Amino acid sequence: MKKLSKILKSFKIEIDESEINEKISSIISKSLTKEEKTGFIKLAVSIIDLTTLEGSDTGQKVIDMSKKAIKPFHELGFPHCAAVCVYPNLIKYAKKTVKGSKVKVASVATGFPSGQFPLKLKLADVKFCIEEGANEIDMVISRGEFLSGNFDYVFYEIKKVKKVCLNTKKKKPAHLKVILETGELGSLENVWKASILSMSAGADFIKTSTGKISVSATLPVVYVMCEAIKDFYEKTGLKIGIKAAGGIRTAKDAIEYILLVKEILGEEWLSPKLFRIGASSLLNDLLKVYKEINSNN
Repeated sequence: MKKLSKILKSFKIEIDESEINEKISSIISKSLTKEEKTGFIKLAVSIIDLTTLEGSDTGQKVIDMSKKAIKPFHELGFPHCAAVCVYPNLIKYAKKTVKGSKVKVASVATGFPSGQFPLKLKLADVKFCIEEGANEIDMVISRGEFLSGNFDYVFYEIKKVKKVCLNTKKKKPAHLKVILETGELGSLENVWKASILSMSAGADFIKTSTGKISVSATLPVVYVMCEAIKDFYEKTGLKIGIKAAGGIRTAKDAIEYILLVKEILGEEWLSPKLFRIGASSLLNDLLKVYKEINSNN
């Protein structure tokens, strides 16, 4: 695709890892007041995609998790989580539980986590998820194709999935989050390229990781993805969301990612519409720290 080649060439970035690390250190080392920490913790809760993606998952586990996402903490005005994220066969349990709330249902698809499925099956997977009631689809790209330099295939694949997300009988199309699996891409340059490719193909969000390999979300990776989103917005006027997922377990972790997104993309991105954190155990630590801070009042 000549068009795709032009798109990739039109977005340029100079990757200097030491400079990026210096900038990150400066951003996350800022001292915060008690009020700022409390605000960031509440924000973090509101942008969580509360996730369970284990082979041992049951309907009851998804029901219990969904209830927690709706009401994480018994305090008037305390936020709910953005979404629950589950395997396709468990969507029905999540959908029934969150009915009447503002919590969305997300599902992984397209042969998660490997992506090593034929495209026909990937598209059927997405269609099934939407028919079951998923509001959001977290798809994985074909990393093997990407690393082989077959960018056209990856672009085409995302566009096909996006088409299924749009061609739904629901009032609203399903939101598409494209998982880059950055820990397998080999370099920050590839993270940048995969980010631009995914956004150009129709991603509503770009997401770091599946959480199923040893290297998941990192601050340098999210820094580069945010810069790609910023550049894409400046050139197209389209606001694309970012989702950091995998290995984010503590309030400190979450606040660092929030500070990074705020610094690069601005306050407007600090909402569930444009920023998510995918996590399973993070919520517990956020609530623990929140209680500790407020018990000292």
